[in-house]
Amino acid sequence: MSNDQDRPTEDPVVVVGAGPCGLVIACELLRLGVPVRLLEADAEPHTGSRAVLLWPPTLDVLRGLGMLDDALARGVRPAALAYHMPDGKTLRVALGEANEPLVLPQQETTRLLLGVLEKLGGRVEYGVRVTGVETADDGVTLATEGPDGTGTVTAPWLIGADGVGSTVRQQLGVPFEGGSVPMTFVLAEGEVTGDFGRDAVQYFLGHKGAVLLSPLPGGLVRISGPVPPDMPMTREAVQRMLDERAPAGLRYVSATSIDSFTSQERIAKTLRSGRAFLAGDAAHVHSVVGGQGLNLGIQDGRNLAWKLAGVIHGTLSPAVLDSYTTERRAVAEQVVATTGRMIRQAAAGPFASRVRNGVWALMQATGTLRRWYAPMLAGHLTRYPDVLFGAPTPKPPRGLPAPGSRTPAWVPAADPGLDGGPDSGADGFRLLTLGPAGTSPLRSAAESLAARHPDVVTHAHVARRKAGWLLLRPDGFVAASGRGGARLAEVESLLARVVAGGA
Repeated sequence: MSNDQDRPTEDPVVVVGAGPCGLVIACELLRLGVPVRLLEADAEPHTGSRAVLLWPPTLDVLRGLGMLDDALARGVRPAALAYHMPDGKTLRVALGEANEPLVLPQQETTRLLLGVLEKLGGRVEYGVRVTGVETADDGVTLATEGPDGTGTVTAPWLIGADGVGSTVRQQLGVPFEGGSVPMTFVLAEGEVTGDFGRDAVQYFLGHKGAVLLSPLPGGLVRISGPVPPDMPMTREAVQRMLDERAPAGLRYVSATSIDSFTSQERIAKTLRSGRAFLAGDAAHVHSVVGGQGLNLGIQDGRNLAWKLAGVIHGTLSPAVLDSYTTERRAVAEQVVATTGRMIRQAAAGPFASRVRNGVWALMQATGTLRRWYAPMLAGHLTRYPDVLFGAPTPKPPRGLPAPGSRTPAWVPAADPGLDGGPDSGADGFRLLTLGPAGTSPLRSAAESLAARHPDVVTHAHVARRKAGWLLLRPDGFVAASGRGGARLAEVESLLARVVAGGA
């Protein structure tokens, strides 16, 4: 019998790791017409709730893959974050539709992504472990062990999405810079009875410690908080934590799972080594507070897939791939810093917790929690350095988004057949003109530009009071913006920096 691991490689990309991040990368590439080979060391899909918070930018990715409705039907959407202070005051941060996450157990997210992968013609090769990686100017060679024994896999491109202990990262020799967070957290799930709001994620910030209660599908609840390293992982111990930190009367009556975990704060020194890339926990890991990890990895995949697909199809210059490390490391650094502060606040001692609670009360009174904190958690404030075109673009006029910021919510979806989301649909750049309906010199210039680059740019007009234009990336970020035709004329030179053969 022939060894499938040694079959001739017609797939230009090998993805190692079939967690949600690797699955999204594989699905995005397949959707863009790039064949993928997906290897997973474990013998079957991962199970368990694990990462449960999917924030709006990630929901836009699921929408683009055609699985959002199924995900919404299986999850719950908390309407607020509620922070309960020791003095009895509650700071309730209403999220609003734009900032509401979806709470969905990771095993459900994985199952839905596997369904999308199959529809797109892909599959996971389970039980195939990568044991070695060799890179060359024209591709990579993997040494593997699997059900059929040892073998080799060769491909032009490699993406390592194989988790915090990434074999791909280690084999590439990429340093994983950072360290461990000296805290232990409990993660318990099951049925909780008693009076607490189940329409929100509840944070009880008492003098004896903090505890989180989050609704899960099926009426279950997740309980989490910092605990001593020697705390026994039993229902009775979790109940004692609730008695000390949560309102009276809450009973942890049945446990579906109880575990403990520690965190690390690490970022790979580079996310690219020649023709190999790192994504997800293989590229960065941080505190779980705020539920950012899975979302960060999925956005890695969204950033990389359109660039790599464009290079493989010959429409984009290979130089566009140089932006991946810079952009995604910048976001990872933002997340590591933010979640690091959050986890230290959650585990603060008595004096520090009083200071924390006072600061939070002030943020509530001034509206900062609503205006900044909720959008920050939701991922709307993510910013990329302005490096895509290889040179900074001019600062945009007032009222227009800056390069590297997220596409504004008022921008319609790229594909009218999709049910919303500014990030959905387009596989190339979108050039939007703004202003009153009808023809104008600005609109005509944009139409002509798009016609000269039909493989890279599409044009649409959006009715707005003021005239202007936006150049939008396929991953939901702004590439450039301006008001007049003179700046629009510069877009062609910007595109020449990323279009194959254009520079």
